[in-house]
Amino acid sequence: MNQRMYKIAFCGVGSIGRRHIINIVSYLKQQNCEYIIDAIRNDKTKEIDSVITNYISNIYSYDSELTNDYDVIFITNPTSHHFSTIQRYSKNTNHMFIEKPIFDKTEYDISRLMLKNDGIYYVACPLRYTNVIRYLNENINCNDAYSVRTICSSYLPDWRPGIDYRETYSAHKDMGGGVSVDLIHEWDYLVYLFGWPEKVIYTGGKYSNLEIDSDDLAVYIGKSKSKVIELHLDYFGRMNIRKLEIFLRDDTIKADLITGKVMYMKSGRIIDLSENRNDYQLREIAHFFDIINGNRPNDNDICHAVKILKIAKGEY
Repeated sequence: MNQRMYKIAFCGVGSIGRRHIINIVSYLKQQNCEYIIDAIRNDKTKEIDSVITNYISNIYSYDSELTNDYDVIFITNPTSHHFSTIQRYSKNTNHMFIEKPIFDKTEYDISRLMLKNDGIYYVACPLRYTNVIRYLNENINCNDAYSVRTICSSYLPDWRPGIDYRETYSAHKDMGGGVSVDLIHEWDYLVYLFGWPEKVIYTGGKYSNLEIDSDDLAVYIGKSKSKVIELHLDYFGRMNIRKLEIFLRDDTIKADLITGKVMYMKSGRIIDLSENRNDYQLREIAHFFDIINGNRPNDNDICHAVKILKIAKGEY
């Protein structure tokens, strides 16, 4: 990457925005690039996390017109605001990094976003950059799978320590929450590894005693001519599970995204690919800058992300 100055803005500086800011600063420093990072917030007076305060140059409110143009705007506010935020600020930037899920619903008219023809609009898909998913993509012929069984189970009240889960967007359908879209990571990497299903059967809803109005269970069966994919997502599992099993002609492979281990069940061989969460988050930031600098194609644009969202919401 050529040494240069990047002008960046963040719409939303919550936990994921904070993580991205820290990783961007780390990455750009490694590349000997300078940066200016501004924040756009609902409440300009609300205190910003002390860790990132020194990285932010200016703070603007959503009701003010931006006078600056940016190389990149990061959309890291609640999902239900993504469409209006992209629409409002697309004129102020060449490129956007949009947190998953892309939107809270699939009915939006993309043409109303007024996107630039030469702009890059990338939607986050961080699990693709984990050691486990990269290993499976590079070392397993996923086209040969007969069947895939996948689960992501966790307990929503434990997601954000110190924060009342009932007050988070995850707990509220009208804010874009719900396990089907919150855990859209699974469908993203499943399509990435195994291709698009021809048909998806979905059932889900609110089943537990959690005090939320969003769905806490989603179960899918994805079918194609060569394979069947089973996926279970929930908010109420009291032990974190994030695994997939791949059934091949000559072996069965178990992959654990939490422990970072891949096991070949027939031979008993275990590959240890353990890492910290931030390792793959940082890889995605590097990947994104490669895209906007023309070094690789955009492999998760808005149209792709909307199609994944349709699967997640049972509209495929």
